[in-house]
Amino acid sequence: MTAPDRARQRDMQRRRTRLRPNGWLVFALCWLAYLTVGYYLAVDQQFFFGDALSRVQAAQSVLFSRDPHLSAIGFIFTPLTALVQLPLIAVSPVFPILTVDALSAVIMSSAFMAGSVAMLYGIGRDRGVPPVLLAIVVAAYAVNPMIVLYAANGMSEAPSLFFLLWTARRMIRWVDTDDVHDLVTAGIALALGFLTRYDLGAAAVITAVFVATVTYRRPDRTRRRDRALIDAGLVLLPAAAAFVVWSLTSWIINGELLAQFTSEYGNAAIIAESGGSGSSSLGSALGFSFTEMFLLAPLLPVLLAVVAVWRWRRRRLRPLVAAIVAGGAVLAFQTSTYALGSTFGFLRFYLAVVPLMATVALLAVPERRTVPHRRLGHDAQVPPLLPPGRHRLRSAAAAALAAVTMVAAIGVTAVGITSPRYAPQEFALATIVHPQPDSVDPVHLDARTVARSFSTERQLAEYLDALDLPDGAVLTDTVYGFAVVARSARPSQFVIPSDQDFAEILNDPARYRVQYLLSVPNTGRGRSDALNLRYPTLYENGADVGVLTLEAPNQGADLPDWRIYRVLPRQVELP
Repeated sequence: MTAPDRARQRDMQRRRTRLRPNGWLVFALCWLAYLTVGYYLAVDQQFFFGDALSRVQAAQSVLFSRDPHLSAIGFIFTPLTALVQLPLIAVSPVFPILTVDALSAVIMSSAFMAGSVAMLYGIGRDRGVPPVLLAIVVAAYAVNPMIVLYAANGMSEAPSLFFLLWTARRMIRWVDTDDVHDLVTAGIALALGFLTRYDLGAAAVITAVFVATVTYRRPDRTRRRDRALIDAGLVLLPAAAAFVVWSLTSWIINGELLAQFTSEYGNAAIIAESGGSGSSSLGSALGFSFTEMFLLAPLLPVLLAVVAVWRWRRRRLRPLVAAIVAGGAVLAFQTSTYALGSTFGFLRFYLAVVPLMATVALLAVPERRTVPHRRLGHDAQVPPLLPPGRHRLRSAAAAALAAVTMVAAIGVTAVGITSPRYAPQEFALATIVHPQPDSVDPVHLDARTVARSFSTERQLAEYLDALDLPDGAVLTDTVYGFAVVARSARPSQFVIPSDQDFAEILNDPARYRVQYLLSVPNTGRGRSDALNLRYPTLYENGADVGVLTLEAPNQGADLPDWRIYRVLPRQVELP
């Protein structure tokens, strides 16, 4: 390319990007919108997801339990989402809404999801995607019903999508520029992603394999094995270090190396106590997983096939593989674990297919600018840009298919999340979006029950707060009790498993001036409740340690009834 051609190309790039909004503006607008939706769901409608409340309670315990310490954050969930909430929870005595209504979790998830929208927008800007297509893809992603819901509900899906898109953006750059800065940043993104959700560990491994393969197949064959190992290490080592440090810390403090899988509070125990994951056979499990992905990205297979063929003919397939390798690894991990009966069939576990679809849509058209880089690597292969008129018809057709794919997903997902079978956690949203108080339809009644989840726990927390109890007056496990503790304005009144003297107090609550025991039935997940393990008949008859004070049938779905027992005073032993 001659010097005048390069100058003309730079001028065209400047003109294309001059009127596009900055990524920070995109982030700010989305964050404000998601935060508004989250405030409405959490504060106005009292609509919560259990994992979000559990993380709020874990972070709250670090600062305001009767025994505050950092390890109270727990080792079942990875820690990043709770750690991010700590600065917010620190001011919760002034603004109780941050914990009692889980607004700290909403602020966290809405910020990360807005960041994922800005990151997707950045992928388009990096490549000079035409403004109309870029606007359609980013807007369709941002308003997708599942994206909006998980931006607003305080769950860990939002940060995981942010880190997946951050990884994809850097990998798309790296395959052309061989810029080591992109590899290092992708490794950091995957490590932080692992500290958000365990399935991003699989993404780190598969991404490292992809990097090693690309480096090994570069034209320069000198010491290619060493270079492949070094490049793969730059991606994998940060995530490996996060895994080792997190696991060893859990082992040192709890005596469990992989508490998520071995603890009585872990996923395997939850599945066993709940009667299984729901995957009856390999064929039905795979069919269920593919249906879940179809509900989120119905036209993705068509778009992916078209874009792959077109890019293969141009010898530009690597950027497409780089864009989907991390998200594809997460989807493969979730599909396989559900088929093996190791996880539940929740629609949110397949949410990674939405940013994957959006990234493929942005790669449907040729690059119109050279991707940004700090320093070209030794094996950089920056392709020449196509002249403006080249393949215009083909590019227009691909752009139209990409736009249709993104827009169609909105409607299909909006219908799909109303299904109790395929969206068991999300279908209750219909009772908030379209309330029908007089409806007697069984599905709508079930949805209302799900929407009322944790309302009973809120009432229990308010009841206990009104008693004005001293610190350590209420003994409870957090198998189910996390919702009561999180909703209480006085978390120090509870003795919980993260307290270092919990076992000692559990064995003799009267001696340590415990006044009340929170009890759940000794069935299902309740079998792992520490109070039931120590006093198997506590819920039925008080186990000779307490007298029934209050019984609260649960109004929510798949949640236990509660009984509060007042602790009997210690009997004086005769000499």
